[in-house]
Amino acid sequence: MDTERLNKILAVFEGERGGLISILQRVQEEFGYLPEAALFSIADFLKLPPSQVFSVATFYDHFYLTRRGDHLVSVCQGTACHVLGARDILETAENCLGIKTGQTTPDYKYSLERVACLGSCALAPVVLVDDEIHSRMTVRKVKKLLTEDLDNTETQT
Repeated sequence: MDTERLNKILAVFEGERGGLISILQRVQEEFGYLPEAALFSIADFLKLPPSQVFSVATFYDHFYLTRRGDHLVSVCQGTACHVLGARDILETAENCLGIKTGQTTPDYKYSLERVACLGSCALAPVVLVDDEIHSRMTVRKVKKLLTEDLDNTETQT
C-alpha cells in the first residue's frame, strides 16, 4: 500500500469529526479496495478502535477488502432479468471467466458480481461491464462479450 497516497487522502479530512464513510470511499476510489493497512491507519487517524473501522467497512456491500479486477462484470438478477434467463447468463459468465460470483480472476483483470437490480428492466436481461450496459443478453451474447469484446478491451488499455 502506498502510504503517501493514503496520507494525502487523510489530510483532506484533518480536523473533521466523523467522516469515516467518506474516508473509506475516497480510499477505495484511490486503491480500488480497502487494504488492511489502510484501515488501521484510518482508525489511528480518527482515533477509533480498528474494530469499529472494520465493522463499517464490512457492513456495507460497496466496500471491498480484497483487490478487485480491472474490469467489473455485473449480472443483473432482478425480476425482469431473472424471468428472461439471468441465472443462465450468470452461470455462463462464471464459466467464461473461470471464476465464481464474488471472485476475481487470478490476473486481476476481471471481477464478477451478481446484483439485485441495475434499473434497466426494459432492456432485460442486462450485464454491466464497468460503466457500460449490455442489453437483451443471451447466453450466446454473454459468451461473445466475455471472450471477444473484453479481449479487445485489454489490447486497448
